[in-house]
This record gives sequence, structure tokens and C-alpha cells, in this order.
Amino acid sequence: MARRCMRGVLLLLSIFFLLSSFSRLASAAEYEIDPGHSFVEFRIQHLGYSWLYGRFNTISGKFSYDAARPEVSRITLEIDVASVDTNHAERDKHLRGKKFLDVKRYPKAAFKSTKYTGTAERGVLEGILTLHGVSRPVSIDVQRVGEGADPWGGYRVGFIGTMTLTRSDFGISRDLGPASETMEMELGIEGVRK
Repeated sequence: MARRCMRGVLLLLSIFFLLSSFSRLASAAEYEIDPGHSFVEFRIQHLGYSWLYGRFNTISGKFSYDAARPEVSRITLEIDVASVDTNHAERDKHLRGKKFLDVKRYPKAAFKSTKYTGTAERGVLEGILTLHGVSRPVSIDVQRVGEGADPWGGYRVGFIGTMTLTRSDFGISRDLGPASETMEMELGIEGVRK
């Protein structure tokens, strides 16, 4: 009887350790986005004659990532839309206004991923982008830049992503000419493991 009880206890302990090991393997590492080493940049044609470049200076968020199982990767990103910066103060004021970003009404933009397809090196990240009060599905082509220990005892991983947006899809329909209907976006994300 005592032997049976002991076997039962050992079996339960074995199952517990097996399950706890599996749960550690099943969870991806959590990262906090480093806003000083991350960016959201854009470019859009100006009247079809040249390119206008800009960026959003204030971003935050977090993501989970596991190189062995990249399909479980997820990210949430928030952008302070008023931080738009095109290196021209008057233009930035104009972009913050009602005819474009309307930052008083829509101060934040956000992205939340729903699916990742690809390898640890590159793939497509799908999710919902909310901009100018409109939420729509988007796809971002993603490439891992690198990962490893940093000089301060932490661990970092970085990615670059690109996508093209149509302004009118997000209710920003001010006529700037047909060449300016779409804008190219580039996201550089560096995260510090928690």
C-alpha cells in the first residue's frame, strides 16, 4: 500500500515537473520596446515632384518573441501622433491639424498584431492598425536585424518592418495629388528582454 502511494506521488511529481518544463518552453520571451532605439518613419511624395520624409518621435510598446517558434510572436505598439516630425515646424503644425492627423481628436495611433507567418529571420506580421480613429487590418514585411547581450547586462533583439498605407483608408483624404495617395512606412523596433 505504501509503495503504491509512493509511486502515485512520484508519478504526480514527474507530471508536474514535465508540465512546468513544457510551460517554460511554450512561453515566448517578453520584451519592452526601447523608445530611444526604435522608430516609426514615413515618406510620401510631395505633389509628385519629390519625397517628403518624416517620423514619429514618441513610441512605446512591448512584444513577445521566440526564435525557435516565431509563429507565437506578438507585438503591441503605441504612437504619440503629435510627435510627428518632418524637420519643418510650420509643416508639422499643419500635419497635426484637422485637415491631416487631427491630433487633438486622435492623439494616439496603435498597432496590435494578430498573426506572424515566416521564420525567425523574416516574415509577414499581420495586425490591426488604428490611425485617425480608423482601425484596419495591415500587413508588415518584417526582418530580424539581430539579437544578443548588450553591454549593460541585458538582452536585446531588433527588427525592421515595411508597409505601404493608403491615406484615405484611414480617413485622411486631403487632396495632395494622385502620387501622394499612398505613403511608405518603415518601423525599426529594438526590444529589451524583461
